[in-house]
Amino acid sequence: MELSQRTIREHAAKEPFPISILSLTVGAFAIGMTEFVIMGLLPNVAADLHVSISSAGQLITMYALGVAIGAPILTVLTQGIPQKKLLCLLMLLFILGNGISVIAPSYAVLMGARVITALTHGTFFGVGAVIASNLVRPDKRAGAVSIMMAGLTIANIIGVPLGTFIGQHMGWRSSFGAISIMGIAALIGILIFIPQIRHDKPVSIAAQITALAKPKLLLYLLIGALGNAGLFAVFTYITPLLVQVTGFAENSVSWILVLFGCGVTLGNIVGGKLADWKLMPSILGLYFAICVILTLFTFSIYSPTAAVVTIFLWGAASFAVFPGLQVRIMSLAKAAPALASTSSHSAGNLGNASGAFIGGWVITHLSLTALPWVGAVLVGLALLLGIASYIAERKSAAA
Repeated sequence: MELSQRTIREHAAKEPFPISILSLTVGAFAIGMTEFVIMGLLPNVAADLHVSISSAGQLITMYALGVAIGAPILTVLTQGIPQKKLLCLLMLLFILGNGISVIAPSYAVLMGARVITALTHGTFFGVGAVIASNLVRPDKRAGAVSIMMAGLTIANIIGVPLGTFIGQHMGWRSSFGAISIMGIAALIGILIFIPQIRHDKPVSIAAQITALAKPKLLLYLLIGALGNAGLFAVFTYITPLLVQVTGFAENSVSWILVLFGCGVTLGNIVGGKLADWKLMPSILGLYFAICVILTLFTFSIYSPTAAVVTIFLWGAASFAVFPGLQVRIMSLAKAAPALASTSSHSAGNLGNASGAFIGGWVITHLSLTALPWVGAVLVGLALLLGIASYIAERKSAAA
């Protein structure tokens, strides 16, 4: 039986965070696992497929490009499909991509499988965010999105170490087999728990692109990309920072990253609540907090205790901003919220890649210890653009 958006929201008023959102969380967990687990398995993959480590590393690059470029295109091409059916098709494609990874006889086939799974990434989160926000009251939208996104953050704490352990002890193909099983579990959850949402009249491709091309929306996509660039300019090189500068042993870094992941998960949930309370003030306040924390990290990196505390707070603040930013971007493209939501993930992935590149440049031309303040500068640019936009909106509203 199909439910209208109004009926769903009336039901959501009685059940603020329905169990159906958890099926989206499981899907997000599986997708997060498939994106990041390859990082811990690169030597195994390279040895088994007889390629260099740098060539194996391109499996990560192509995945990011698949999300950044392919996901918006797939979202536009599939916008006529009802949302629940589209989620099911995406999970089937995800299961297929990881299944091919399990039996991939060559590097080229594995690369193709990674691109297939990457296509599902952005579109799943884009459509999933729209569904999650429609399953609850309007004042709970960011919280609902944060619960779905929690799957991605929990994947970093539990899924990636578990997948790496499986891959190192049972072969890297077993890791993708485990991810396929997670995908099947998510598909079953979506089939059982996600309601049939009445599909609105399809919006033309031209109208969707027009909705996405609004200057204010593009500005917030740029803000999201700059914020991610600041995050990944530092996070990509966190191991050499902690080992060479702070003085930690390499085997201690994984536990520090688990603590970072705990901060990420906590920040994601708290950020959703803050955004539901005051959307723009919370986004701007969190970007300011990230700038301060990264600036402090320039000094605290020399003290083991201070560095660990700073990393936890940095993870919490960096990911607390995502739910609010996602809702803000969706609200600016009412004619194409799924495409806007998907595009925010594309912009984020471009920010990830740019941040890693900028971080490498900083290490080469400045120093390893310059990374935190360079990250603070990048996030500061996002903050300044956000403040300028917010002031302009307030003046326009007053006028």
